[in-house]
Amino acid sequence: MARLAQTYGLTDVQQEILATVRDFVDKEILPVATELEHRDEYPQRIVDGLKELGLFGLMIPEEYGGLGESLLTYALCVEEIARGWMSVSGIVNTHFIVAYMLRQHGTEEQKEHFLPRMALGEVRGAFSMSEPALGSDVSAITSKAVKDGDDYVLNGQKMWLTNGGTSTLVAVLVRSDEGHPRDAPPHRSMTTFLVEKEPGFGEVRPGLTVPGKIDKMGYKGVDTTELIMDGLRVPADRVLGGTTGRGFYQMMDGVEVGRVNVAARGCGVARRAFELGIRYAQQRHTFGKPIAQHQAIQFKLAEMATKVEAAHAMMVNAARKKDSGERNDLEAGMAKYLASEYCKEVVEDAFRIHGGYGFSKEYEIERLYREAPMLLIGEGTAEIQKMIIGRRLLEEYRFEG
Repeated sequence: MARLAQTYGLTDVQQEILATVRDFVDKEILPVATELEHRDEYPQRIVDGLKELGLFGLMIPEEYGGLGESLLTYALCVEEIARGWMSVSGIVNTHFIVAYMLRQHGTEEQKEHFLPRMALGEVRGAFSMSEPALGSDVSAITSKAVKDGDDYVLNGQKMWLTNGGTSTLVAVLVRSDEGHPRDAPPHRSMTTFLVEKEPGFGEVRPGLTVPGKIDKMGYKGVDTTELIMDGLRVPADRVLGGTTGRGFYQMMDGVEVGRVNVAARGCGVARRAFELGIRYAQQRHTFGKPIAQHQAIQFKLAEMATKVEAAHAMMVNAARKKDSGERNDLEAGMAKYLASEYCKEVVEDAFRIHGGYGFSKEYEIERLYREAPMLLIGEGTAEIQKMIIGRRLLEEYRFEG
């Protein structure tokens, strides 16, 4: 096994899970990823294989049919999957954010109803915060839920749903002013609803439409969609946790898990780019010797490897902090910021090492070059991460004068 991005202190079970996932990536994902990505084709066979491995139940407690593993185990699996094809890790990630939110905040009835089927991959999750005009300002959400008898009626338009078409359960964040004073802070008037739907596009249940896939520069294969709610009726027992007004906190808790995931994806893509770069540098000859023997290329490889190692260490630290039950928004923000920025830089250096061939769709690095930018904006932009980091640092190092 290569020396970079090793994680020490893992149990035998964790090592066995990782070895299984790594083998699956090498045999089932890497050989077909670029071809599927160029066709923008959903990787159904790969997803079926992940189901058979039990990966959709990795973090779901054993009492609900899952493996009951830690966030660290999950993040390390995501790193391996993203090394194969980042889109596949996105399919898994949104599912797990919803499963995590259910585990942490759901009522017992909600857990028993959804988690066993989510562990089997029979119910697949997506979550929805963003809106067309929203960007990073979650407090400006305009989608609304209004109480009507035993139901709530939801109206509004959501944006950037990963798994929007293939999912059968969507956690949707909307504004619900019921029971909250008009002058209450915006984040206290938000509620997460668990919306069940049919997979596919068009009207997937009365009042709920998924128009179709958004065409993207990269991150292909996985479906990214809008969600239009027009008189969508949702029973009151599908309010996550059973109480309105808690949605913002529930979503932010899930996003912390998501940020560790994005950091893990950055680590996986960067590691693959390094592998491609160092291999090509030993195969390509100029001026009578492999380009790996030129000092300029060795400097690039040294910088790339250092960034891979640093990003991995920060990602592991953020996951372990969350697993310990402590607040990890600072560590998750730092890991997500560093891993996504380093990923972009490592991919670009590998692209440069490939020279003109890096621009050819025949070479894998071309795909990675289009995929890496998504990590700069997914689960909060670099600028948002720096705001979170800065605020938390000021809390930790408050000057008392």
